[in-house]
Amino acid sequence: MLYSMHEMTRLALTPWRAAANASRRVLRAPWNPVGETFAGRAAAAAADLFESVTRRYGKPDWMLPTTEIDGQTVKVTPETVWSSPWCDLVHFAREGAKPGDPKILLVAPMSGHYATLLRGTVETFLPNHEVYITDWIDARMVPLTEGRFDVSDYIDHVRQMITETGADTHVVAVCQPGPLVLAAVSLMAEDKDPARPASMTFMGSPIDARKSPTVPNKLAEEKPFEWFENNVIHTVPPPYPGALRRVYPGFLQLAGFMNMNWDKHVDAHWQYFSDLVEGDGEPVEKHREFYDEYLAVMDLTEEFYLQTIRLIFQEHALPRGELMHRGRLVNPAAITDVALMTVEGERDDISGIGQTQAAHDLCVNIPEAMRVDWVQPKVGHYGVFNGSRFRAEIAPRMGAFFREHASSGGTGKTKAA
Repeated sequence: MLYSMHEMTRLALTPWRAAANASRRVLRAPWNPVGETFAGRAAAAAADLFESVTRRYGKPDWMLPTTEIDGQTVKVTPETVWSSPWCDLVHFAREGAKPGDPKILLVAPMSGHYATLLRGTVETFLPNHEVYITDWIDARMVPLTEGRFDVSDYIDHVRQMITETGADTHVVAVCQPGPLVLAAVSLMAEDKDPARPASMTFMGSPIDARKSPTVPNKLAEEKPFEWFENNVIHTVPPPYPGALRRVYPGFLQLAGFMNMNWDKHVDAHWQYFSDLVEGDGEPVEKHREFYDEYLAVMDLTEEFYLQTIRLIFQEHALPRGELMHRGRLVNPAAITDVALMTVEGERDDISGIGQTQAAHDLCVNIPEAMRVDWVQPKVGHYGVFNGSRFRAEIAPRMGAFFREHASSGGTGKTKAA
């Protein structure tokens, strides 16, 4: 019912958005003298703000047409190299790529935002790496005939995509997928799968959410499991392809994100209005660039979301040694020849200090020479994988780690081993 009401409200606002767009264009037309007055600029800014906060933001484009290799600008083409109804594996093919560049598989979060949230991460690695990324599909766009998608399906997908990219892959889990990527690699190691990756990196991931619990962690523990079942799961309405599928809607996830820092978002939009009135173009474009991405959200299947709450944030199944995958116990101690790096942010308010480092406690049989732990000063959760400090301090460390632990012979063994 809530999902249908949300859709009806959005549709009811459509003519108002059209009117706001028309008003904005008229007020900013070069022939309109009113547009040069303070009242005219304020009215145009108000129309712009109204349109932006009531719009449905679709999946953003990658917008990465080129990169630079050895000082030369080269073309970049995103190509889907593997797919399922739930995910596309996208490779950013570069013209003139160097054969020895490390291969990275970025496992993007499936927690409300699209994989394009990692656009800056991809852009940073492109000059010196072959980059692949998991592009998860919005659950409201997947027909019921495709069946369910749960935590075990997610682990299977990660394993299949690691296999697709090959044994010399450096798999990087950003935030939410950390525990499930570790599970996939653990299973591959136990099976002595020749496609197991050369290294695995976890960035701001809730490997053990009991450590330095944050507001989201505490909410997941304080609320009974039944509360999540009864209050945040809703049915996708027509005409979406996934109509009648039970999901955790993206708009609810977004509301939760924004409520964590409500004052900051209000201030940001007030500053956006002021910059529009003053005609200050650069901060206006930066605001639009950020919120066009931040406000674009996707739905998660009921089973995946609820299992994540129960297994990762309530039962802490992985660090307690109780996580099962299709009847098998997940055993990170089975990993012996996959290098491990963890990255945390000093000010992370999503995955607190120690939650990601817990991977080292679980992977007890990885040699010390194949481990790296880095806590980045002065960054929050988003800064762990994006922004100036990521580009200047984190990414170079990751790049050096990848090259040091390059795979040899497709066996999963590394130079350091």
